Amino acid sequence: MLSIILPSYNEEKMILTATERVGAILKEAGIDYELLFVDDGSKDQTWAMIQQAAEQDEHVVGLHFSRNFGKEAAMFAGLEKARGDCCAVMDCDLQHPPEKLVEMYRLWEQGYEVIEGVKEDRGQESAFHRFAANSFYGLISKATGMDMSSSSDFKLLDRKVVDALNAMPERNVFFRALSYWVGYKQASVSYCVQERTAGESKWSTKTLVKYALTNITSFSSAPLHIVTVLGIVMLAVSVVLGIIALVQKISGVALGGFTTVILLLLFTSSIIMISLGIIGYYIARIYDEIKGRPRYIISRTCGERENRA
Repeated sequence: MLSIILPSYNEEKMILTATERVGAILKEAGIDYELLFVDDGSKDQTWAMIQQAAEQDEHVVGLHFSRNFGKEAAMFAGLEKARGDCCAVMDCDLQHPPEKLVEMYRLWEQGYEVIEGVKEDRGQESAFHRFAANSFYGLISKATGMDMSSSSDFKLLDRKVVDALNAMPERNVFFRALSYWVGYKQASVSYCVQERTAGESKWSTKTLVKYALTNITSFSSAPLHIVTVLGIVMLAVSVVLGIIALVQKISGVALGGFTTVILLLLFTSSIIMISLGIIGYYIARIYDEIKGRPRYIISRTCGERENRA
């Protein structure tokens, strides 16, 4: 059976549409499936629509978070609750084309264990948002040592891969990087990002920046090395200025004086504060991990799982 995990946040207009469209495609292909909607603490009628979908379709299972825990938590909640022999993760807004699920499933039947959806394009978005997204993927690719320029959360994973991901104890998780990091036999399927038929995107430049910071620091220690680089830069500047000061002292030429001192203090203070900020961000991540709080809290369920409990 194929379990399809659909993280949902304020997607009341898309729940029934996604249920009908994905279901029709998989039924036509003869694939047994379950649709696992994870309501990430939505403020609209998303949960009510999931309950309605579960009443109308026996393939639908719903999980409701006690509050908004984020998309990463929603995806891992779905992976932990899914019963399928393989699991696919896709967006509830159907910007990930559901037709590709069949192609992914056929590759899984051929023995592939991680089938990655690779973007051919990013659809319609502002130039600034496109620049911000490309910058993020460039940074995360360099930080992790993996090419994630066209990566997405649209993936199909074999049960053994899902079990490996579920066994990881860390709290701050980055799904698309971890699913690549675990290895296994991989294949890819290209797709074009579809336009929304209803609702609005939940991603803004601000949320993308927050998403980038969280995921880079949760998966890579590369930013910590920036502190070392900045220290080397400061050492080089200090050596150069020290040599200049020594030469001027020997030759009897007066130093630049007050302006030079102020500029050096400002430069040094900036480097120190940036370094402390980077270290502090990692300490905060360590603090979150040590507390050991759950990634999410499920307050309600609906659908077939409720009947089997």
